[in-house]
Amino acid sequence: MTAPPIEQSTREERRTFVINSWKCLHNCELCGKCYVLKGKDPETLYADYIEGKRSYMDITLEIRNRNY
Repeated sequence: MTAPPIEQSTREERRTFVINSWKCLHNCELCGKCYVLKGKDPETLYADYIEGKRSYMDITLEIRNRNY
């Protein structure tokens, strides 16, 4: 599923996308979402996307490139 473009979506649509994309699947060994987020709340990490300030992809790449 592709993130809604900032220009063509509302704040609530972007927030819903983030919540649904990072929803816990209750299968940590196969999922890996918790590992990527490193225990952080997805709404906090993607706050700039939700507010329309940065693209979803920019934030995702930043999260994946963190060294901590």
